Amino acid sequence: MKKVLVAVALMMGIGSFSAFAAETSVDSVAIAYEVNQDDFVKAEVKDLPGVVTQSIEKSYPGSAIQEVYVAEKTDGKLFKVILVIEGKEATAIFNEKGEEMK
Repeated sequence: MKKVLVAVALMMGIGSFSAFAAETSVDSVAIAYEVNQDDFVKAEVKDLPGVVTQSIEKSYPGSAIQEVYVAEKTDGKLFKVILVIEGKEATAIFNEKGEEMK
């Protein structure tokens, strides 16, 4: 009788172990599918307003504009600019007036 009880306890232990392992892997899979979507659409560098270009030159001297993205908001357009500064990428967001959004 003791052997039967030990066997049942062992089986329950193994069963609960696999249940906890399965729960962890399900959580990690669910997290992998969470993607933050923004409203920015790729645009041409030439579409960047002069005010924004001047602001970039003033705030980030010696930088190069790599990519530009535009988003239409209720209070106007926002420009997400990918810059290359000393070989490293940086992202800055500006409004239509050339003011950097922080």
